[in-house]
Amino acid sequence: MSLDLSQNDLSHVVEADRAHVWHHLSQHKPYETSDPRVFVEGKGMRLWDTKGREYLDAVSGGVWTVNVGYGRESIANAVRDQLLRLNYYAGAAGNVPAALFAEKLVERMPGLTRVYYSNSGSEANEKAYKMVRQIAHRHYKGKKWKILYRERDYHGTTIGTLATSGQPQRAEQYGPYPDGFVMVPHCLEYRKQWDVENYGQRAADAIEEVILREGPDTVGAIVLEPVTAGGGVIVPPEGYWQRVQEICRKYDILLHIDEVVCGLGRTGSWFGYQQYGIEPDFVTMAKGLASGYAAISCTVTTERVFEMFKDDPADPMSYFRDISTFGGCTSGPAAALENMRIIEDEGLLANTEAMGERCLANLQALMDKHKVIGDVRGKGLFLGAELVADRTTKEPLDEKRVQAVVADCLAQGVIIGATNRSLPGLNNTLCLSPALIATPDDIDRITDAIDAALGRLAA
Repeated sequence: MSLDLSQNDLSHVVEADRAHVWHHLSQHKPYETSDPRVFVEGKGMRLWDTKGREYLDAVSGGVWTVNVGYGRESIANAVRDQLLRLNYYAGAAGNVPAALFAEKLVERMPGLTRVYYSNSGSEANEKAYKMVRQIAHRHYKGKKWKILYRERDYHGTTIGTLATSGQPQRAEQYGPYPDGFVMVPHCLEYRKQWDVENYGQRAADAIEEVILREGPDTVGAIVLEPVTAGGGVIVPPEGYWQRVQEICRKYDILLHIDEVVCGLGRTGSWFGYQQYGIEPDFVTMAKGLASGYAAISCTVTTERVFEMFKDDPADPMSYFRDISTFGGCTSGPAAALENMRIIEDEGLLANTEAMGERCLANLQALMDKHKVIGDVRGKGLFLGAELVADRTTKEPLDEKRVQAVVADCLAQGVIIGATNRSLPGLNNTLCLSPALIATPDDIDRITDAIDAALGRLAA
């Protein structure tokens, strides 16, 4: 079927979607009486659906992915050319784009040297968990097998990664989960658990308390988002990351940074952790790695971690005995190479920083105007506005009313996001993650739509 579809063709597409496609994160009962939304085309930050309606996408493909925008011919051509040359061979052997992208990637990640390919953020995190478990067996007599994770963070949809979900509603109805995953407290100062002057250090100290409770000789790693994404766009407070690094080194705990959302420019640096001067042992990434033009994820490690799987070549169980079928597909690294070139050549890291400052300033101005905004926060083009029923008590705005704001913006032709079905009673943060190509006009239109929606909410 041609992409130049007639209205009859488009109607057929909608009916085929309704009859056969099981959408992600969707209750399908309403589709019995109303049409599912089906997008046809994207260009830059704009999308068009089957009804010809245009939208400004302020969430980069719905899940923080299309970092360099839609319709990038050079990425499509890079993928096409590579697929014709060699589309696939299992990851037990190498290929040209995988080698070249790994080289360019670690050049931007001082201290990290090895790249393990797979095809999704969930899978990248699973690989890191398996590495930690195997290291425990090979080097710590099976003792350092526990993995800590943080309240409100999210690391994927598999059973293993859901075992590290700090968002209870995401994990609900999918247990029981495997043992050895232990939660530590969140670090959202707006909803702080301790009334202290140095909240960042206190929130990190809470991690040490968990380690001591569990036993330092049982804890192998901790997985953390540099900026919490779906848990409410939480920027860690001052002093937090330095103390976390200190604690990890003190107890010989591997530090795993989940950059699935923040990676490849979202915060204004190549990776979110680079905003805080920390030195991780694992960094996982997906989403913006190729801006959604091909499936790819990476688990990046230090040489020290890599060497732990080379200690005894005579032992058939000593190497990392894992494979990802589509980690061998060449389209991912081919797309990622071109994606990285675009970010560099177009100065998109600097643009992200500048447009992020503009968006944050706009949101702060809205906070002065609308009492329903309790807090605004963010880093680069990754921002949130927490909505409350009462600023004094910080009572969260009801989730239905938050979603009404999202729906109002959609009716205005602007797609924004919000925490939903993740945190009981706390699904009240509007989420913005425009593409790194955003212009001042794009940013202003996004915040103008939120302004109008909040005005109608209060009416």
